[in-house]
Amino acid sequence: MDNYKILDLPAEVAANAPQDGILSRTVLKTADVNVILFHFAAGEELSEHTAAVPAILHFLQGEAKLTVGSHSQPAQAGTWVHMAANTPHSIVAETAVAMLLLMVKNS
Repeated sequence: MDNYKILDLPAEVAANAPQDGILSRTVLKTADVNVILFHFAAGEELSEHTAAVPAILHFLQGEAKLTVGSHSQPAQAGTWVHMAANTPHSIVAETAVAMLLLMVKNS
């Protein structure tokens, strides 16, 4: 079995962007990490929540308001955030947004 995966992220983003709502698609699930590609239509919101494991957000396109803990900031293509487990966070898409979520499983 191969131990790598090649994914054309720009093609995945273009092919799956929703006109309305939020779409999520798991692109990799292993014993160590879950990688989920999110697409948010403009104006969509992921309300405050936490993850039981450490997580990384990597914004691929668009503009959003990102809140992590009590800190709010703009997020755009290239924004990269690491969060410890149980860190409250939320996202409001100001334009159409594509983002990778990496959930790192504890060993």
